Amino acid sequence: MREHSTLRAEEISAAREILVREGLLNETTHVSYLGLKERDKRTPAGPRELRAMLVDMADGRSHDVVVRPGDGALVSVTELDPAVDGQVPVVMLEFAMVEAIVHADERWLAAMRRRGLTDLSKLRVQPLSAGRAMNPGEKGRRLQRTLTFLQKDEHDLPWAHPVDGVVAYVDVIEKTVVEVLDDAVLDVPQEDGNFHLADFNGPLREGLKPIEITQPHGPSFTVDDDHVLDWLGWKVQVCFDSREGLVLRDISINDRKVVDRASIAEMVVPYADPSPQRWFQTFFDGGEYLLGNFANSLRLGCDCLGEITYLDAVVADNAGHPRVIPQAICVHEEDAGVLWKHTSHFTNSSEVRRNRRLVISFFVTVGNYDYGFYWYLYLDGTIELEVKATGVVFTSGHPNPGGDYAYATEVAPGLGAPHHQHLFSARLEMAVDGAANYVEEIDAVAVPRGPQNPTGTGITQQVTRLRRESDAPRLADGRRGRVWRVGNPEVQNRLGRDVAYVLHPEGMPVLLADPESDLYGRAVFASGHLWVTAYDPAELYPAGDLVNQHPGGAGMPAWVAADRDIDGAPIVLWHTFGMTHFPRPEDWPVMPVDTTGFTLKPSGFFGRNPTLDIPASGGATHCHS
Repeated sequence: MREHSTLRAEEISAAREILVREGLLNETTHVSYLGLKERDKRTPAGPRELRAMLVDMADGRSHDVVVRPGDGALVSVTELDPAVDGQVPVVMLEFAMVEAIVHADERWLAAMRRRGLTDLSKLRVQPLSAGRAMNPGEKGRRLQRTLTFLQKDEHDLPWAHPVDGVVAYVDVIEKTVVEVLDDAVLDVPQEDGNFHLADFNGPLREGLKPIEITQPHGPSFTVDDDHVLDWLGWKVQVCFDSREGLVLRDISINDRKVVDRASIAEMVVPYADPSPQRWFQTFFDGGEYLLGNFANSLRLGCDCLGEITYLDAVVADNAGHPRVIPQAICVHEEDAGVLWKHTSHFTNSSEVRRNRRLVISFFVTVGNYDYGFYWYLYLDGTIELEVKATGVVFTSGHPNPGGDYAYATEVAPGLGAPHHQHLFSARLEMAVDGAANYVEEIDAVAVPRGPQNPTGTGITQQVTRLRRESDAPRLADGRRGRVWRVGNPEVQNRLGRDVAYVLHPEGMPVLLADPESDLYGRAVFASGHLWVTAYDPAELYPAGDLVNQHPGGAGMPAWVAADRDIDGAPIVLWHTFGMTHFPRPEDWPVMPVDTTGFTLKPSGFFGRNPTLDIPASGGATHCHS
């Protein structure tokens, strides 16, 4: 039986006891992150270890600690230098304290009075990650940069009323406001955006009939105590981490491995308004905020529909105690349209089969945005990830109401929504029929007219083998239909070809920031659609272990500098995908779901269509009219 690869409540409690015993966790120290330390899959299994990141909110000292709960051992302690290493992720206390600190600052109060705002009970101060230190005075300090919003009453959503032009920089250790920038004075937008109130939306649409999804004989999958799913040939272990959220391990079909470990290892949301009050606005929802901690408890009939199996997630709170997120993960089957179909006039036959997929999903709310992560497994061996973005767009005052502004869209009178990107990094430990894998880039190309192509209609594939880490980053190219094939040179199919899976990218824009910018240095991974690195269990996060206020250059650029061999070895694919969002009025006051993702498809992994054994719907030979 596979080892359970997600946190247990008793392990978290045991880890906390070790940290307290060793004097590393006390009344002023907070647990920023606590999770299982990744093991090297190439070595025999040993005792389970947990990694903790700690910050003392009294003096700012931070530590990276490894403990072994099974035998109560402290394995290692590393004190961090925040100016060099970066800060540990944000803790909830910082969100709670910042507003009171800003409300007491006379410079900020004067900026509010300049705008006619004096009722502090209506002024919500939103703490935001600070990014890189931009002057010597900021270096090594644990900072939050803040924007302000007006909340008219307790039921009002303040995103509709940004108080633009004012930014307060807060040192959360000293509990002081370091600097206040009071730039342009813009009118505070007054139109409400209270979509959660029935009277705001108007009469409900009529004629919407219910859709009922039933599986009278139950689902076609089983799940055991170790969260291993078994579904129509597929097996996968479902795990959860407070930084990455959903993690899938040991993905196999018909007892043949495809992927050892799959996760969203990082996501970065850079905003495009370079004005003095917004230049810093970039969020690393994984490395800075630990998106898994913000997982929703899902509800039947709302988040999930049909015959649902829910799995709880266990994370550690900032005091180091276990916290259960009930129904954090949703598992179900759903119809996926036609699987295959053909009507033959030669044999006077017509055959069609219905497709279905297994869905493994969770939803998080990080600040204003909500993200759903949906992993799909299909009957034909396809693996797909779809990310659904919704929630509320981040807002600003529009400097030219009724006119244009280069960096934002006016979504309501005087209300702007800055342009931005949502860029995700999927970490895929490939293991296509074994550990020895390679990657080829495949382009569709036209063959030049000549003796071998006299009509000029020839099309072929151009194959480029990626042999070392320096061959990346690679960029998608929709004009050439570019894909990346992951093959195994040690296993051939019945036609004598290497078995393989192919990564099909969407090919949307990668990071659009200038290479000399602060942002680019911290998010180099997002500058390419594909990177391939040699497997190393310590290399989990493409922007580095400590993203919060890191000076830049960690993670991907540091790893690929080693230029390791990636041809026929254990490898990791890092795929950047996402959306570049120019908000529309239709995205306000709550945004309809927008989607992005990628697909992994078998290519010669099977000797023929692997779904010929799927019975017709209802067991009948032909569908009924």
